[in-house]
Amino acid sequence: MKIRHIMNVVVLFAATTMSSTGHALELRRWERLPLAIPLLVGQERVIFLDRNVRVGVPAELGDRLRVQSAGGAIYLKASDAIAPTRLQLQDVTSGALILLDIAATPPQEDQAPLEPIRIVEADVPETTTGADPTAGRHDAEPPPRPSRQTPIPVVLTRYAAQSLYAPLRTVEPVPGIERVNVRDSLPLHTLLPTLPVRAKVFGAWRLEDQWVTAVRLTNTASQWLDLDPRALQGDFVAATFQHPTLGPAGDATDTTVVYLVTRGHGLGSALLPAVPAIDPMPQGAAGDGNAK
Repeated sequence: MKIRHIMNVVVLFAATTMSSTGHALELRRWERLPLAIPLLVGQERVIFLDRNVRVGVPAELGDRLRVQSAGGAIYLKASDAIAPTRLQLQDVTSGALILLDIAATPPQEDQAPLEPIRIVEADVPETTTGADPTAGRHDAEPPPRPSRQTPIPVVLTRYAAQSLYAPLRTVEPVPGIERVNVRDSLPLHTLLPTLPVRAKVFGAWRLEDQWVTAVRLTNTASQWLDLDPRALQGDFVAATFQHPTLGPAGDATDTTVVYLVTRGHGLGSALLPAVPAIDPMPQGAAGDGNAK
């Protein structure tokens, strides 16, 4: 299934959202089985989740389905009839998928609008009763970290590359990975000072005490460039280029991504500080040997 576009959708369910509306709320539990979501042509249906997701829309839907996000909800509106089609909602933190089977049909005469839907995990109770027996206990030990056969830098780099380049359905979920915010204006002119490239932060993820930051590199010169990790300047645990070379500026191959893994801090703390330019010494300021 080709993906026409992927939308970053921040969905945080708020109870007050529905209090101001006149509709009931239909509760659906995600139990690893696709959820059937009927739609009515020309009517918008709202879906609430308690997680940060992005939506994959099949290319064959064309412009028949509008997908929007606002105020902590996903809004689906079909402009024409749609045969049963699967949408993918991917948790941007864990990579886990929620599958929706949508179908849009024309509304019948005097048919009431469809209720909004809230999707919850099957093992998460709708309400919480009673206090946590371990709350306030200072002697409670933190849960042990899972043992890993694959080194964390490899896990992070692979996950970042899949998140940026692979279709949603192929991204392997990794428990514990979370996306982190990083300034896209982070100064990166000290990263590859010997190469004529323009660098810009693309995204960042964290797993335990290590970060991976994807940095987009664009060639500004008219010749091919070889990319060597030894040319990178900074405190990195690992560095991986998506491609080993960069094509000339303006060519389709002039851009790639480098994945930089750091430990204990993000990319900003791993970069070398910029050294200010030294003003040339004014002529005659130095001794010329004639001083008495």
